[in-house]
Amino acid sequence: MPSPGSFLGDLADVLRSRRFRRLFATRLTAQSADGMTTVALTSFVFFSPERQATATDAALAFAATLLPYSLVGPFAGVLLDRWRRQRILARASLLKAALVLVLGACVAADYAGVGLYATGLVILSVNRFYLSALSAALPHVVPPRELVMANSVSTTSGTASSLIGAGLAFGLRTLLGGGDGAQAGVLVGAAVLSCAAAAVASRIPRDELGPDEVNVPAPLGHALRVVARGMADGAAHVAATRPAFRALSAIAAHRFVYGLWTVATLLLYRNTLHDPSDTDAALAGLAQVVAASGVGYFLAAVLTPEVTTRIRKSTWVALLLALAAVAQAAASLLPVAHPTVVATALVLGISAQGVKICVDTVVQQSVEDAFRGRVFSLYDTVFNVTFVSAAVAAAVLVPTGGHSTALSWLMALAYAAAAAAYAVVTRRTPHPVEGRAAAVAAAV
Repeated sequence: MPSPGSFLGDLADVLRSRRFRRLFATRLTAQSADGMTTVALTSFVFFSPERQATATDAALAFAATLLPYSLVGPFAGVLLDRWRRQRILARASLLKAALVLVLGACVAADYAGVGLYATGLVILSVNRFYLSALSAALPHVVPPRELVMANSVSTTSGTASSLIGAGLAFGLRTLLGGGDGAQAGVLVGAAVLSCAAAAVASRIPRDELGPDEVNVPAPLGHALRVVARGMADGAAHVAATRPAFRALSAIAAHRFVYGLWTVATLLLYRNTLHDPSDTDAALAGLAQVVAASGVGYFLAAVLTPEVTTRIRKSTWVALLLALAAVAQAAASLLPVAHPTVVATALVLGISAQGVKICVDTVVQQSVEDAFRGRVFSLYDTVFNVTFVSAAVAAAVLVPTGGHSTALSWLMALAYAAAAAAYAVVTRRTPHPVEGRAAAVAAAV
């Protein structure tokens, strides 16, 4: 039997809850479908032999799919605080399945026009709304003392499920012989998984996931005013809640640098480490980078709950950002080669997931439930806008080949500056850690 206070013991405690398991299963199934969709769409847009990818192409693709939703994301939070989150999970999964089938039709017809990006935009919008609902629902199925572990299990397992879905997509793509027809087949498989996620969500009791109070639907004009006011209220609540504001600032800095690295890595594999015409080899190499990131996510899930029983979450976030700085600095000194990129991906995976687990928990613990949906939608907006901003900056900073020693050093310095700034603004008089519950309860 795992000992109390160990990772396995805490994991067993969380999974013992039937309420958590149902929400957990919904996430795993849905994010497996997301992984399949991402591989199919990325392969079609960036790794078709007849299309050459540049940093500008990547910036346009990320902006087209992320930015429009990011600008309206806070409005979704008001709906999360008015609609039953269980219904959101079930219906959003069905909507995603239908949209993915539309995307599959575009891919089968070798159509890469505005319609393809528009469909991808709507899918992403639904998906971010879905993930916000999952985060807002989590405190309803676990006690406060288990939130760190629940976030570790949920976010990391969700990411792992996305990677498993990506692996299934690669396998199905190979089985179907490659080409646009194979990508369309992968998308059909993703739609089936989304339907399965809807079936799992439908088994959760209607009122179990909140919100605690649901208003009677108002006329459209009044509802729009409520949404606008709710958006402002959510932003004001974050501004007034210093732990949440600082945590969102930290993850924004991380996402910007991580976005630069993502675009650079994609172009490095597409145009430098492999013959540009050999897209299968480039995809295979990139898959190993994604797998290394996945290992990093798992390690972060193991380490973060244990480390945060001994030090504050704010201290751990600062250390993780510093670790990312060291990884980027080391990469700038080592040869540009596949092993270097894989090792960097592993370390950045630890940093990225550890920061996200802590930030999720700080936001969940420091904001009131009445604002939680709005705040998490604002969180998603920050998450997306900073990544899109990085992609736009990459169009200027990242060469077509993907490698720049100066850029590697710039990213290292940016991570180091973020680590130092967060450590300073969250610094306070040290206090003894009195057991696991006390450590979890400390938001920063």
